[in-house]
Amino acid sequence: MAGSSGATPGAMTPVTPAGSTADSEKHTEFQENEKILSQDFLSSDQITDLLKEADIDGIQEKMRVFLNFKNLQTCLRDAILLDYYVSGFFWAKDMDFSLDQYSKFMTLLDMLLHNLQTLHMSLEDSIKWLGEVMAEIGPNRSPRNEGLQVFDVKEANAIIDYLKISLLQHYRLYEFMFYSTREEIVIGTEQTIEVVKPADHPFPAPLEEGISLDIFSAFIEPSPTPETERKALDQEESPQEPQSESEAAEVDPLVGFTIDDVKSALARVTDEVLLNIQNEIKEKLQVQEEAFNARIEKLKKA
Repeated sequence: MAGSSGATPGAMTPVTPAGSTADSEKHTEFQENEKILSQDFLSSDQITDLLKEADIDGIQEKMRVFLNFKNLQTCLRDAILLDYYVSGFFWAKDMDFSLDQYSKFMTLLDMLLHNLQTLHMSLEDSIKWLGEVMAEIGPNRSPRNEGLQVFDVKEANAIIDYLKISLLQHYRLYEFMFYSTREEIVIGTEQTIEVVKPADHPFPAPLEEGISLDIFSAFIEPSPTPETERKALDQEESPQEPQSESEAAEVDPLVGFTIDDVKSALARVTDEVLLNIQNEIKEKLQVQEEAFNARIEKLKKA
């Protein structure tokens, strides 16, 4: 991921080397911090271009182009890093930073990730390093650091509070993202399924590396039974069956019955149905009558 300025996320190396004396450590530390702050994560033109966007979607799209992220839909790491930088820039926009403050703040965000990813800094070391850097770019009365003072006390405290909830509070998750290997998710697979033979074929087809089809047909495959032969003959003659069925369908099933026979049959069926309904109604009425009588007896006793 690289911007137009040639800087890449995590390109800075904010290391505080150990010196032989306290003065040499302080002098070397000052030189390192000065070197770190002189290399910007985003150029002034890129920051100006981002500030022209009115919403977070526009900032995200331009930031994606600057960082050269192309696989956001499939690469979870790129998506997380883009969200990290976009959230930081949008927060800085709400703080109404100056152009120089934007540059130093975005560089600070990138250096913290670089310390985590490349230098494998622990959370304690990152917090210590952050305090040392903020002492250089924050309010400081030291004459030698006068040119590096970018943020006042209120802004420096706000930056530390933001870094606490954005990166430091989720430090273990970022460590997991950088150091842990993730298994590839299988989103598709191809399988070959063999269709089961019909029930009338008890033996499976011979294997290619087994015996030949001639031997299987001659000695293993069962000979057709008379019933099987009859079914085969019926299947051969089946084209003639639809014609006989159609002829049978044309025959009237009421042939041989008179109108009086039909009326008498319907009358018997109707009488039986009505009789069953009447008996069922009587049984229900009797049950309800017994229930009402029982309630009336209870009321009389009360």
